Amino acid sequence: MRHAVNTTRSTTSQTPFEHEVAERLVAALQLEVTAEEIVPEAPLFGEGLGLDSIDALEIALLVGRDYGVTLRSDAPDNRQIFSSLRALCQYVQAHRAAR
Repeated sequence: MRHAVNTTRSTTSQTPFEHEVAERLVAALQLEVTAEEIVPEAPLFGEGLGLDSIDALEIALLVGRDYGVTLRSDAPDNRQIFSSLRALCQYVQAHRAAR
């Protein structure tokens, strides 16, 4: 069972874009938490949401399909990109295709 360990209110709430991405992650990964329960700074992997490498592939597909951003498995900054919802969203916003 995957869940957010730290579901208490963070000092920093989700931005509208973070909430949008969180909703898509919850749906795509069939998480057992709501988008609102995902703390933006909490780790996506390990003690945070407990995601794994298969989930990382799903996230990469979602980001590519929905936002036009390619996430490569061999990118040296993947650890930072996937470190939290906030980091993922910042990367996507900085690299998303103009629509």
